[in-house]
Amino acid sequence: MLNFLRQISKPQYETLNRLEIVADNIVNNYNYLQSLKPAALIFPVLKSNAYGHGLKELCQILNRTTAKMLVVDSFPEAQIVYKNFKGRVLILGEMPLTVYKYCNFRRTEFCVYNSGTVKYLANNYPGLKIHLFLNTGMNREGIKDIKSFYEENKIYLSKLNVNGLCSHLAAAEKKTESQENTFLRMVEYLKQQGISPKYIHLGNSLGFFTTKNTIANAFRIGLALYGYDADIKLKPALKLYSKVVAIQNVSPGETVSYGTDYVVQTKTKLAVIPFGYFEGLDRRLSSSAIEFLINGQPAKIAGPVCMNLTVLDIFNNSDIKVGDEVELIINNNQASNSVLNISGIMGTIPYEFLVKLNANIRRLIV
Repeated sequence: MLNFLRQISKPQYETLNRLEIVADNIVNNYNYLQSLKPAALIFPVLKSNAYGHGLKELCQILNRTTAKMLVVDSFPEAQIVYKNFKGRVLILGEMPLTVYKYCNFRRTEFCVYNSGTVKYLANNYPGLKIHLFLNTGMNREGIKDIKSFYEENKIYLSKLNVNGLCSHLAAAEKKTESQENTFLRMVEYLKQQGISPKYIHLGNSLGFFTTKNTIANAFRIGLALYGYDADIKLKPALKLYSKVVAIQNVSPGETVSYGTDYVVQTKTKLAVIPFGYFEGLDRRLSSSAIEFLINGQPAKIAGPVCMNLTVLDIFNNSDIKVGDEVELIINNNQASNSVLNISGIMGTIPYEFLVKLNANIRRLIV
């Protein structure tokens, strides 16, 4: 009987690491972006676990907005959207052909990149809503020779609902005229063939601010939705916390963590947190100048970041003790422990840092 009760009951367990998503900031970012282009539709991009924020949680938050369609990368992500979001979903990534049958066709639209997929879908799922992905110069994937593609597939396209035409910008922060012009020519050609989709979307968050064309009536917004973009009116939504699990007192000449390269110069105090590179604190941040905060006091990484642990120098602060909360990321783009500053120290982009925050971290909507 006792074993049976153990099986059906869930242990009341909370991890020592916690990621908070400020719901109002996500909603405000969405509403602000929508206000800049009120005639267009905003498609929030929630791929890669909503850029590390939590796919389920972002779906629930976006139910508070006017968003009609969310963008994900794959069928497993779409399953989470089906359960937690009231609207439609656009699957952006390419999928094995045998996976399409598992999708909820009433709520799903698909980006299509090649003739093989068009023919398969037309033969097996006529009427399916697709978005043709055009290769306008990024040369990663998509349809490049639009005339040849159309001639080869016009019979199959007539069986499908081409509900969107889209592409992606290689460098939205630079001149985009060449790609935009290529996109416009391809869209115009398809319109001449009788293909006039509901949605025209090109680019990413930065492209939302930089593109000049007036034909786009929808925008796939990722990084800006989460508050990481040039516009200062956007508010970061992510906060990350851990807890001190050990305190160590060390003397000059002692080493810290792996490799014995980090040598203590003065008598100091160390705090250990259960957050390492498995959780998303990159090893490139080892011994960096980032200031995390414990009880409002600075704490810097001492020695190499470990797989599940990181050692922090707390500079002989006698008030810090086991169990104290550690602020790893604050939702302020100007702070030392902001996503923008941390990714800059890593020598990478915010995307990489965010998506590597482990999905096992407890996520809370606040």
